[in-house]
Amino acid sequence: MDQAPLLKPEKRASLLTWGAVVEELKKVSCLAAPLMLVATTLYLFQVVSLMMAGHLSALSLSGVSIATSFTNVTGFSLIVGLAGGLETLCGQAYGAEQFKKFGSYTYCAIISLIPICIPISILWIFMDRILMAIGIDSDISIVACNYVICLIPALFANAVSGPMFRYFQCQSMTLPMLLSNCATLCLHIPLCWALVYKWELRYKGAALAIGLSNWLNVLSLALYMRFSSSCEKTRGLYWDDVFSSIKEFLRIAFPSAAMVCLEWWTFEILLLLAGLLPDSKLETSVLSVCLTTVSLLYFVQYGISAAGSTRVSNELGAGNPQTARGVVYAVLIISVTEAVIVSITLFFCRYFFGFAFSNDKGVVAYVAEMAPLLCLSIIMDGLQTTLSGIVRGCGWQHIGAFVNLAAYDLVAAPVAVLLCFVANLRGKGLWIGVLSGTTVQATSYAVITISMNWKKQASEARKRIFEGTYSSDNELP
Repeated sequence: MDQAPLLKPEKRASLLTWGAVVEELKKVSCLAAPLMLVATTLYLFQVVSLMMAGHLSALSLSGVSIATSFTNVTGFSLIVGLAGGLETLCGQAYGAEQFKKFGSYTYCAIISLIPICIPISILWIFMDRILMAIGIDSDISIVACNYVICLIPALFANAVSGPMFRYFQCQSMTLPMLLSNCATLCLHIPLCWALVYKWELRYKGAALAIGLSNWLNVLSLALYMRFSSSCEKTRGLYWDDVFSSIKEFLRIAFPSAAMVCLEWWTFEILLLLAGLLPDSKLETSVLSVCLTTVSLLYFVQYGISAAGSTRVSNELGAGNPQTARGVVYAVLIISVTEAVIVSITLFFCRYFFGFAFSNDKGVVAYVAEMAPLLCLSIIMDGLQTTLSGIVRGCGWQHIGAFVNLAAYDLVAAPVAVLLCFVANLRGKGLWIGVLSGTTVQATSYAVITISMNWKKQASEARKRIFEGTYSSDNELP
């Protein structure tokens, strides 16, 4: 095993200055901007399909909304969370210039994620029975089940594309992802329209379009990875190293998945709870619009978060603790600016914003009532998303999982249920509950980041890469 000093002497002595923060702001901006577009275009596959299906009928919008929530809760969130472990391992390996380990982590992630899709697919096939068992309308349940079965190919595509995106992200190679996503999205829109309306597959066609588009994305990224000279150092396949890395990957991937799922599940369970309300079609439709909006903007913030995670992990792997600390200031400046601008814009557009998703005036009016809460959610969600990226870059997913457990299971869920069903605030009560959880989450991550011992984190990162040790019990200084 290669040996390396835990910290380079000349790096240890460096101090964080405002000039260094400005310089890091430039680097993070150049990385965050394309990653924002990458994350946004990737999520737009679902948004386009939802909008196409939503204009068929209110039943289609409700069914597809429930299906999207169910698949996110039981499948996509788990895959995304597990793949997030690579942000620590690949990011720090690349910073430490351990390119062989970098490639092995990527391949072992793909090998690990594909088998997990099989039991998830079986669960999806029986989705209608599950939904009806918990009280969801039978017509909505049948539409949702048909839609989700057609989404199974997209699940397997995500098991491959998730690690591949981290492969490029951790090397700050954003152009291949950006070009692939944009080209695929341009194909997805007419493909989805043709499947839904021209070939009259209706909402099933919207789901099939997502799967086809995701596999086209995988193919284009795989071709670039195989033939581009810029991937030459990191694409090497060493089977012995790949299989020996699986245990190390899973050890950090499961806390990463818990961190993502605990948050994602709470948002998606909103729609399931809304289906239990008296006017379930209106409530699920409106909350679907709000959730889709926040999710879309979340992926914008996730681009900033991913840039912060990449820069932090690279610098910690390289043994540069003060530079990693400067990344935090840079990403927070970008994140807060973006969230405030979007919130103000949405607030002034609240009376006609709902028309983008539905022609029903009742849905549009209800969306306008939810807009102030939606704006607050955008700001708080932006803060917690950015700070969670710092946590991933440091390899503190285990702490992030506990924070999310407390924020959403102990705060958000009880408050949402009480306000919705006891105080009779319906959808507003559900959203206020989630907003309270997001506030607790953002505050907790802020305290953790402020308390971070960056020199210790750099030492831990280099131990992990050069000595193969992973500490899951780091303590705050």
